[in-house]
Amino acid sequence: MADEFAKGLGIFTGAGLLWMVLAGWYNTPSFEGDQLIGATPEGLDLYGTMAVYLRDALFWFAILGALMFWVVIPAVNQLRAARAERAKSE
Repeated sequence: MADEFAKGLGIFTGAGLLWMVLAGWYNTPSFEGDQLIGATPEGLDLYGTMAVYLRDALFWFAILGALMFWVVIPAVNQLRAARAERAKSE
């Protein structure tokens, strides 16, 4: 159970850190206004556009990856254990 937590935490912190770096580069117009949530600039080149798409993918990877390892996998393991216990008792 601890290994799933560690994997989820690693995904959450790693992807979250990369998301914050990319959001800081592309969505922080100044340090006095909205930071990390400002508007994405228009007219980016190929690498800028790829970075913005990567930023969005990292956000969802951090959220869904953590939920997968913290909620879904432990729930599936509990269901398998309950099914095996029920089959053993029959």
